[in-house]
Amino acid sequence: MSTFNIPTREEVSENNQVIFDNLKKALGFVPNLYATYANSDTALENYLNFANAKTSLSAKEKEVVNLAVSQVNNCIYCLSAHTAIGKMNGFNDEQILELRAGKASFDSKLNALAQLAKNVTENRGRTDEKVLENYFAAGYTKANLIDTISLVGDKTISNYIHSTTQVAVDFPVAPSL
Repeated sequence: MSTFNIPTREEVSENNQVIFDNLKKALGFVPNLYATYANSDTALENYLNFANAKTSLSAKEKEVVNLAVSQVNNCIYCLSAHTAIGKMNGFNDEQILELRAGKASFDSKLNALAQLAKNVTENRGRTDEKVLENYFAAGYTKANLIDTISLVGDKTISNYIHSTTQVAVDFPVAPSL
């Protein structure tokens, strides 16, 4: 397998250089996985537009999905990044480990969401009927379902990019389950 170097600002397109500058202002650095997207002239912008698009899910709910999906896909980069983001959204270490396992004993609605995200990912979209019924019974809507599945796809793309490129994790490494 070839080694994927993380491109520097000078090695990416002008459009990606602007995105790097904006990321550096917003985050203080350009995450390695984002820089890896910049090997393409269009992928980083497309990914960020999709990841930051309007959704019916709250930031906290998005992290539930991101953590469950990244665990199923065994992506240490995304688990590490979303552990940090999950903490910024109010989850503690114990809750994050539970969410990664596809459950949330501390919140019944988030539990239904975590179970759905895990089930959709494990079954490649062939969602178990009981899991789906539980999701709707918890108060989620069809609009939420479409947004949840879209987020599963979004996170799976990043999981696959890291699994293929194996770029260095530049967040505190998430503990094993």
